[in-house]
Amino acid sequence: MTSQSVLTLDGVSVIRDGKQILGPISFRIATGERWVVLGPNGAGKSTLLGVLAARIFPSKGSAFLLDQQVGRVDLSELRTRIGLASPSLEAMVETHELVRDVVLTAAYAIIGRWNETYDLWDESRAVALLTTFGVRELGDRRYSTLSSGEKKRVLIARALMADPELLLLDEPTAGLDVGGREDLLHRFAQFSNDPSAPASVLVTHHIEEIPIGTTHAILLKEGKIAVSGPVESVITTEHVSAVFGLPIQVTHESSRFFARA
Repeated sequence: MTSQSVLTLDGVSVIRDGKQILGPISFRIATGERWVVLGPNGAGKSTLLGVLAARIFPSKGSAFLLDQQVGRVDLSELRTRIGLASPSLEAMVETHELVRDVVLTAAYAIIGRWNETYDLWDESRAVALLTTFGVRELGDRRYSTLSSGEKKRVLIARALMADPELLLLDEPTAGLDVGGREDLLHRFAQFSNDPSAPASVLVTHHIEEIPIGTTHAILLKEGKIAVSGPVESVITTEHVSAVFGLPIQVTHESSRFFARA
């Protein structure tokens, strides 16, 4: 049986000020797959994630997300089916917003509590997600008072609030200490083990931040896919050294990857 396609990019390029900053890129993600995207600074990782989140339009090529072609559908409806946690989203949260409301408002795909109403199911799901990522006790705190790691956990809970079919995480462990990083990666790996968990794409700079359970990987270089496929065939000494431009020894232990120059 062929897995259902969650997204398909076909010859996608993004051009800004006459310069091609991404592409052409073609790949497909199927239901149940967990992808990671790595590459040097400026390789196009955040731009690619913007395309996958239906927030950046391809200049060329076609992007089909959840059976809908970007540019030919109501994006407000499409975006409710995609969970996103990113630094740009974090910057949009008002300083006075309560943690509980940061998660709840994702049910309406908005940021900031107004006059909308939520039922018991919404409130229970928000609490359950905060619990899953270890921040339930912070529900009545103001978002601005949280640590960097706590904010990232809340944003992942928010990204999952609307039960998305695709989850996109932009450097979810950036800036965390080792303990915070390992705890968050463990919680995310546990969540991903659920057969009902959505397909996911995680962008990171660091091989050590690839969660257990990741199935596929993309290495980007200069806006193009250098190599992609099953994670263990992509994250290798040969491929990583070529993409980053220096000898890097990659090891694989206990379902985790490690790199050393």
